[in-house]
Amino acid sequence: MSVFNSKMKKKYKGFFIVANEKGLHTRPSTELLRCATSFKAEVTLKYQQEIVNAKSLLGILILAADKGAKIDVEAIGEDADEAVKAILTLARNKFNINY
Repeated sequence: MSVFNSKMKKKYKGFFIVANEKGLHTRPSTELLRCATSFKAEVTLKYQQEIVNAKSLLGILILAADKGAKIDVEAIGEDADEAVKAILTLARNKFNINY
């Protein structure tokens, strides 16, 4: 994780490994979306060559990330660090999905 200050905007980065058996399908993607939209920061996800808005369900689904995929998370804004930390915690908890 890293923090940068550029023109008063905070930038924070991190990554997670998808632990869900079925990858980032609709249910975990919806949980990720809910988490990201609770913050003011702009949040993006990167998997392979795709970079998507974490506040877009279609964007998250476009990643088609399977179990074991490494997803980079980047947030820019006043609450960027909290946004990234919350998403990483959510991912560690398998997006609150138990099956």
